[in-house]
Amino acid sequence: MSKLRFAVLALAIGCSGSAVAQTADQRGACKADYDKYCAGTPPGGGRVVACLNKQQHQLSDTCKKVLASRKTQ
Repeated sequence: MSKLRFAVLALAIGCSGSAVAQTADQRGACKADYDKYCAGTPPGGGRVVACLNKQQHQLSDTCKKVLASRKTQ
């Protein structure tokens, strides 16, 4: 996977929804899930997070925890 794609994912997860800063570990937690289920989703406006939430039952446990923590912030 290209560094650019990872950067886009990190930016999309970090900037969508709340303005709470995400750690690199949190952004990286959903990287594989993004690649598998949401690679064609353009970043911005919370679209990546929404895509990941639609795939909730298929996501890794780590990614599920990150998404759940975003909802409680």
